[in-house]
Amino acid sequence: MTNPLGQSTGARRGALPEPPTGWPIGSYPTYAEAQRAVDYLSDQEFSVEDVTIVGVNLMQVERVLGRLSWAKVIGGGIVSGAWLGVFFGLLLGIVTGGFLAPLVVGIIGGIIFGLISTSIPYAATRGTRDFASTMQLVAGRYDVLCKPKSAEIARDMLARLAL
Repeated sequence: MTNPLGQSTGARRGALPEPPTGWPIGSYPTYAEAQRAVDYLSDQEFSVEDVTIVGVNLMQVERVLGRLSWAKVIGGGIVSGAWLGVFFGLLLGIVTGGFLAPLVVGIIGGIIFGLISTSIPYAATRGTRDFASTMQLVAGRYDVLCKPKSAEIARDMLARLAL
């Protein structure tokens, strides 16, 4: 996950990734539960800098959203291109001082760009991928690890959370 504080996570810049280390203090079926456990430790004034959440048994999951057709591809291209055109038209209008002409030019240009940028990739698949989907990386379980110096204390605290 991201680090909202923008601080270094202890890894040296440019260093190769290393597997996480520590003793397991909890195992959870969902990320939300693992996150809740770490949040509980934080609420109890535990030094959470010693804790790591590790996704185990990673899977790539593709969820199919629906069937694609030329009408949907073209419609989506027109709509997304028009929104992009509105944005650029308004920017152009701010820079030039006009309003209506830059907006119309932006929308027309955006629609053309949207049609091209959606139709060519769809045509290139030649019917081998007639569906829309999203991809996710998910884990079978989430283990919470802690540095050995404080793992027993953390495990005891999480045992109280489970009660």
